[in-house]
Amino acid sequence: MWIHPEEVLLAGALWVSERANPFFVLQRRRGHGRGGGLSGLLVGTLDVVLDSSARVAPYRILLQTADSQIYWNIACGSSRKEITEHWDWLEANLLQTISIFDNDEDITTFVKGKISGIIAEENRLKPGEEHEEDSGKFREAELKMRKLFGMPEEEKLVNYYSCSYWKGRVPRQGWLYLSVNHLCFYSFLLGKEVTLVVPWTEVTRLEKNATLLFPESVRVSTRDTEHFFSMFLNINDTFKLMEQLANIAMRQLLDNEAFAADLSLPKPSKTLKNVSALKRDLDARAKNERYRAMFRLTQEERLDGHTDCTLWTPFAKMHVVGQLFISNNYICFSSKEEDLCQLIIPLREVSIVEKADSSSVLPCPVSISTKNKMNFLFANLKDRDFLVQRISDFLQRTPDSSSYHGSAAFTESSWFCSCPQASSSVPPSSSPGSESVQKARHYHPGLPTAIQGLLQLYHRDDPEDLGPKAMREKMKEESWNIHFLEFGRGVCMYRTSRTRELVLNGIPERLRGELWLLFSGAQNEMATHPGYYGELVEQAMGLCSLATEEIERDLHRSMPEHRAFQNEMGIAALRRVLTAYAHRNPADDVCTNMMCKAFWLLVALCERMLPDYYNTRVVGALVDQGVFEELTRSFLPLLYEHMQELGVISTISLSWFLTLFLSVMPFDSAVLLVDCFFYEGIKVIFQVALAVLHDNMDALLSCSDEGEAMTILGRYLDNVVNKQTVAPPIPHPHAQLTSGDEPSPEIDVFDLIKSSYEKFGSLRSDVIEQMRFKQRLKVIQSLEDTAKRSVVRAMMTESAFSIEELEELYCLFKSKHMTSCYWGSSSSAAERHDPSLPYLEQYRIDPLQFRQLFVSLAPWVCGGHNPTLSARLFRLLDQNQDGLVNFKEFITGLSGMYHGDMTEKLKLLYKLHLPPGNTAHLYRRRNHSEAWPNRLTPDLWSVLEVKDYRYYLRMWAKEKETKRETIKDLPRMNQEQFIELCKTLYNMFSEEALEQQLYHAIATVASLLLRIGEVGKKFNNGTKKRETTPQTSLSAQTLPHSPQGEEEGPGHGASGESEVCRALADAQLEVVAPQMSDEETKDDASVSSYSVVSAGSLQCEDIAEDTVLIRGGEQRQGSVLDTDWSITFEQVLASMLTEPPLVDYFERKRDIQAKMAACKAQRAVERQISSASDHELTRHST
Repeated sequence: MWIHPEEVLLAGALWVSERANPFFVLQRRRGHGRGGGLSGLLVGTLDVVLDSSARVAPYRILLQTADSQIYWNIACGSSRKEITEHWDWLEANLLQTISIFDNDEDITTFVKGKISGIIAEENRLKPGEEHEEDSGKFREAELKMRKLFGMPEEEKLVNYYSCSYWKGRVPRQGWLYLSVNHLCFYSFLLGKEVTLVVPWTEVTRLEKNATLLFPESVRVSTRDTEHFFSMFLNINDTFKLMEQLANIAMRQLLDNEAFAADLSLPKPSKTLKNVSALKRDLDARAKNERYRAMFRLTQEERLDGHTDCTLWTPFAKMHVVGQLFISNNYICFSSKEEDLCQLIIPLREVSIVEKADSSSVLPCPVSISTKNKMNFLFANLKDRDFLVQRISDFLQRTPDSSSYHGSAAFTESSWFCSCPQASSSVPPSSSPGSESVQKARHYHPGLPTAIQGLLQLYHRDDPEDLGPKAMREKMKEESWNIHFLEFGRGVCMYRTSRTRELVLNGIPERLRGELWLLFSGAQNEMATHPGYYGELVEQAMGLCSLATEEIERDLHRSMPEHRAFQNEMGIAALRRVLTAYAHRNPADDVCTNMMCKAFWLLVALCERMLPDYYNTRVVGALVDQGVFEELTRSFLPLLYEHMQELGVISTISLSWFLTLFLSVMPFDSAVLLVDCFFYEGIKVIFQVALAVLHDNMDALLSCSDEGEAMTILGRYLDNVVNKQTVAPPIPHPHAQLTSGDEPSPEIDVFDLIKSSYEKFGSLRSDVIEQMRFKQRLKVIQSLEDTAKRSVVRAMMTESAFSIEELEELYCLFKSKHMTSCYWGSSSSAAERHDPSLPYLEQYRIDPLQFRQLFVSLAPWVCGGHNPTLSARLFRLLDQNQDGLVNFKEFITGLSGMYHGDMTEKLKLLYKLHLPPGNTAHLYRRRNHSEAWPNRLTPDLWSVLEVKDYRYYLRMWAKEKETKRETIKDLPRMNQEQFIELCKTLYNMFSEEALEQQLYHAIATVASLLLRIGEVGKKFNNGTKKRETTPQTSLSAQTLPHSPQGEEEGPGHGASGESEVCRALADAQLEVVAPQMSDEETKDDASVSSYSVVSAGSLQCEDIAEDTVLIRGGEQRQGSVLDTDWSITFEQVLASMLTEPPLVDYFERKRDIQAKMAACKAQRAVERQISSASDHELTRHST
């Protein structure tokens, strides 16, 4: 390719000149091509170690002038063909022009300008490509990666590093390439080449360690092997990037969605050296995730920047040192000292941003005022003007917050206990007629639960309690009111260590809903999405789905002991909240454990605070279970060993984390843990779980079995009481089951929380996130292995493949699916992967992917006919016509070809040439939404009879009943289909050892079947008068040729193709025409773009797919299909059995192991050492 001219001082160093003229020199890298010897090995090693571009582009063209010692590199190439094309262009277009120049400097200027112009024109003509941000050095490395490892252009390089790969006990110095979907390593040292490609989706463990053998190394583990990399310049930066890419891969395994670059990322002011746009994107994502987790912000929030500063704290009368964060909707502050001060200011609340007077005591201050009369003073800002401008820009994009007013009135969408200020802001009805409109809606401001929370509704008629517990509750409320006066109230409240102390002492019941919304970040989402909940309720309440069925089933079982859910008003409110969330996020399984949460808390809890906890595979809970086991091993090693022997930790901890102890503790006690959880995050749950084990350590160490250990822990948790609650005690349903003869001592929940902070308060959120990453790899890969085992067990009874073969086939099938997820496909990943389906049907592939697997694995090799046969098999297997085939269907078709007897194989071939196999024009992808509406509208109620889910389950079971198909059930085959069958059979035998015998046999069978069809036609017609039928042109329905046909002489007799041609002539399918020579045929171009030959001169070796039969040089309608002609499968089978070569061919057992090995080898990278021969660097499919 042409490159921007670069200076070259030493033109002869490490290069060999192959062509030259007075102005240009074509050179080859020493050691590339034939020969090379020791110098070639040294040069190749030097290129790899120094990351020279000559390893990928071993050819170049230099511009030279007679009076100058400086050369200019103007073109490079990876192959001799490419560089020769450039050389020829220079000689043809520039050599004569520049020869008339008198000045060498003018020659150099002219050529450099010409080359730069060519490059600019090439870039301009590239359609749909934006200006590349990456530096030239990085683009060169990306090109090198694609050449070395055979990656397509869709595979994007993120970064590359120099390091050593330990192969055995010998380190191999080379380059580690980290792309979006693969980890690749390449090394070439003294003729020894090492190439490694590891998909991120196959990584099971990734850790950084330091040992005596591998100092400061990174270990990458897969299911089969381990790889060690060391000697990085910056191992921390490399490892963080590897963690990010592995996390993206795990998300692909969960969601099957390809990585999408952030197009809104601002462009850098200048091109960064060796830093790609993708690397910047991933760095920005990591910062955004930390920022959102720190301040509990929504997933859409993007950090714009941060800077050091100080914040004036009026409650402490001091300046606090920390960092100021600016994003598109928030201004946040966090002190450097943990828990000293944290602040969140939504831009929708900001009224004034101004620069205050600067002084030596208060340099560069900025004052921010909010609409609720709070003022915040930041100082010591490095670039105050730029900061104020950025805030001003974001404020201009912020919607008017007046649109948010009134949204807090709908307390049902926030919590079942209302905020004090909520009831005062109920939007009045606009007109008397609006009452009827409101009643027609499922959710409207007139509902009692839209004005007040459930607890407030059910406690409003209770007599005022003046006991000590009630007085303590009032004192708590008063403490919070004082805190609000001093630190502010609402989202802009200063969050300090005092706030944390109040939370640990328990949030008053009247303030719980408000503070849970505040600390979880749900209040921000509710404020920025006014009316969203009501719209969701209206959309969801008319739908019928599996989620709504589960919700209806669980409504009356959700906390039946709680008075708020003992009547229809509370049940209806709960139904609306859960149905709305199920409609928002169908992937999450809204189970009974979440019934006490309201909509926006569900959003915050399930999507941010407990990610992936409530999907179909509870991945998040399993990850935290693994983290808990690791923490137990660190803090309680003796107990961990004993509990592992009993297998208790994994049994008990899952329910603790899934329900936040609500299912194992009395409600009044567990709700205090939830208070701390919304303020501190998941670390509180880990601390309390460790404290529970620590308190029961002696009893657990003396346990001899799992049941005894679970009884001890269950009894302990049942007796964790809240002695300060004012509500009547709610007995826990498990209390009667675990209570023994002796009453267990009560444990005060406040003492348990305090103990957990004292003993395990050193836990940090960032450490937990690091441990979560390690466990996430382990859990997701374990779930994938479980899915594979389930699929193999299910298919063992339905196919004759062995367990090992099924496992290999599943891996190949899934790999093809995953490859399409990140390298593109004709269908979206959501269509091809549905986690709610059984394991056998979760992964599905489209026709293109199916064809690739068919060509690699099918025992029937049909050459150029493979795509046609693959498409027919795909249509045959795709019974629901959705354009996708699952693993079960794939194995069904493959098993028939490998393990069926002759009858089964012939039946499959026979069906491939009947509808739907041969009717591509009638086949289309069916959109299920077209067939069945997803909403039962009033108009449809009069047409459709509504059935419950049991009716559909019975229908589904009936459809799944196996139907035995006999050969009697197969329809008859017409003449057109029979000719296609013959064509397929001829292609199948092209690579067989007994090729000629098979051709002869099939010709004999075809001739026999043609006559059988003729006889059957006469027999079926009987004495009836033959009706005139429309004649259809036989176009593109001719037989392919045998590769050996031209080599047979007259002594060998007529070939099988000729016999079939004569048989077709006997059946009056052809009319003899005057002979035309092959040359005349080739020169005739009369019928569009088709190859046109004479019907009379048709030798089968000359007939191609696009042949049109003509007579006398004109296209004729003489070749017709006999519509009355037909045969049955029994006749085909009986005819085949008369030919021993065909019987041997179809009865032969075939081994799929060699095919699978070849398929895996095709995916792997295959390269020869470049010094061995002057081969071209080619792309290899992976």
